[in-house]
Amino acid sequence: MFLRRVARPLMMMTKVKESTGIVGLDVVPNAREVLIGLYSKTLEEIKAVPEDEGYRKAVETFTRHRLKVCQEEEDWETIENKLGCGQVEELIEEAQDELTLIGRMIEWNPWDVPEDYECEVIENDAPVPKHVPLHRPGPLPEEFYKTLAAIDTGSLKDVLPSSKEVTPAVSSGETPAK
Repeated sequence: MFLRRVARPLMMMTKVKESTGIVGLDVVPNAREVLIGLYSKTLEEIKAVPEDEGYRKAVETFTRHRLKVCQEEEDWETIENKLGCGQVEELIEEAQDELTLIGRMIEWNPWDVPEDYECEVIENDAPVPKHVPLHRPGPLPEEFYKTLAAIDTGSLKDVLPSSKEVTPAVSSGETPAK
């Protein structure tokens, strides 16, 4: 009797996640604390990346935001709603993956390109390697080529219609003065 009267209402007040609904992704009962720990560790490890690198700036920005939300909110559901990036269990996986990536980025050191490094430049008529996707834009309108030729020859005024013939496609709504 006591349990029904006292314990049941208390249990109803606290939200307990029973399942993530994602196969293989178990519920983490202390997800908030885990996220705070992972985000704090991420902010420490990212310091090994040079300050002016875009990767570091991006990681620091979104990690600080997520850490702030986790510190301000107690409820896992509120954290999920405020961040809008999935369930807290998914956020834990993402944070773990980010920590792994930080370690690899530090190992690969992509920001330390030697000064004498030369990039291969593919000219317009050069054969494109098979692993590079080929993008050829469609043909431009004939008017473009006429205007381009007129600019080159200095006869642009001959190609453009006179101001009397041109009516603007968009107007301010005022009627032109006659």
